Amino acid sequence: MARLAIKVDVDTLRGYLEGVPRMLALFKRQGIRASIFFSFGPDNSGKAIRRIFRPGFISKMMRTKAPSTYGLKTLMYGTLLPAPLIVPTDPAIVRRALEGGHEVGIHAWDHVYVQDCLERISKEEYLSLYRKAEALYKDICGRAPTEIAAPGWQLSHAVLEAEQELGLAYASDVRGYSPFMPVFEGMEYGVPQIPTTLPTMDEIYGLPGINDVTIPKAWLDGMDKEWNVLTVHAEMEGISKLTVFENFLNMAKALGTEFHTLGEYAREASLPRGEIVMGTLTGRAGTLAIQRQTDAR
Repeated sequence: MARLAIKVDVDTLRGYLEGVPRMLALFKRQGIRASIFFSFGPDNSGKAIRRIFRPGFISKMMRTKAPSTYGLKTLMYGTLLPAPLIVPTDPAIVRRALEGGHEVGIHAWDHVYVQDCLERISKEEYLSLYRKAEALYKDICGRAPTEIAAPGWQLSHAVLEAEQELGLAYASDVRGYSPFMPVFEGMEYGVPQIPTTLPTMDEIYGLPGINDVTIPKAWLDGMDKEWNVLTVHAEMEGISKLTVFENFLNMAKALGTEFHTLGEYAREASLPRGEIVMGTLTGRAGTLAIQRQTDAR
């Protein structure tokens, strides 16, 4: 019997206001608890145009029909339009996720800035940004956050050091195949990593043979690990592809899939040391943090 954790990344104001409520309703109908990571601060999506020179960025934007998926207004935030604050627009949505039994964590304060500029962000600056999201989280949830997920699977020593200093229960910053304790460039860190194991919709959508009908089966076929994790996005699976996502959940449940949260994985798994490297994945622009494959896998 397959095990699966659903990780939801919330990157934009539109995804937050429109996608998250729809996903919460879907999870309630399905009886599924997810791990949801919110971008709390400004929606600077328009500044993502800086990625245009990364290999694969333009083709990805075309495959996923970015203007209709994200909305034209979203693609202008932070450039032609002011960057609105995401969670402060309607804090009750985060509260509803928590009250629905879901794990609620921090994705970022400024998603685009952290994803695109991480290599020059010091630990002190990273913690300063984190504290802004943390303060809002505490106001809404009544407690401190204990989980985090890096925007775009971007990682650095500064981030790993900050996570360790914060004493988080787990992080989901990498792509890989099983939970582990991270080693990055020879340095060992103490916060468990729960990697995303399956390809995201925006990575595979539009590739040969992959469409609304075939994506659910592609995901099911990839659930061959002990600890499967699927990352979905409120902007995509929560809005235009909600029906596709629901079809996948129906098919997975029909096959007897057990649904878990990332936190449950972190508590249950035995956690060997695992190495993180920066690499590339099909359908994803630029480099990202990846769990190194061992000979035993």
